[in-house]
Amino acid sequence: MEIPELLDGCRRGDELAWEALVRRFQSRVYGVAIYYLGNAEEARDLAQEVFVRLYRRLDACTNDETFVSWLIQITRNAAIDRLRRIKARPQGIGTPVEEMWDIPSPEPGPEEHLLASRRRDLVHRALAKLSRINREMILLKEIQGLSLESIAKLLGLPIGTVKSRSNRARIELAREIVSLSAESGIDPAGGDLT
Repeated sequence: MEIPELLDGCRRGDELAWEALVRRFQSRVYGVAIYYLGNAEEARDLAQEVFVRLYRRLDACTNDETFVSWLIQITRNAAIDRLRRIKARPQGIGTPVEEMWDIPSPEPGPEEHLLASRRRDLVHRALAKLSRINREMILLKEIQGLSLESIAKLLGLPIGTVKSRSNRARIELAREIVSLSAESGIDPAGGDLT
């Protein structure tokens, strides 16, 4: 089902349409949340909060073509609000080891899985080294697939600024990947360099 049909069904109260909409966009919302919050549990909570907000404000999205960027903007704003609240409250004690029973095992799978995992790790480490602005640009354009126009509107910037920032972000990411791959001996295209 296309987005306009899903939204129309949701506005009419169709529970199946709402379920389909949530399933279709839950990973995108979670991805934006985890980017900003850096904590899986906080990101899951935020994603639920975003879908509650979305349900209450479905009529506010009058242009079905801009729904995805509107949803990402809601998620981004909610994440920034959550970060402000987190910074305002005092830090708690870390999670005791006894409560960490649900952490997934780091055991590697087949060779292809391992190589993909190494490449992903390399990209994640390179992303972590980027400036906040460049990380956000990579997230919005390359990972979430938003258009430059949508990003410009979302960030309140001129389109030319977004284009140049996007280009600089990709160049900085490529440089970091090359630098990290040389240090670690990992070929970003696959396999080891050693």
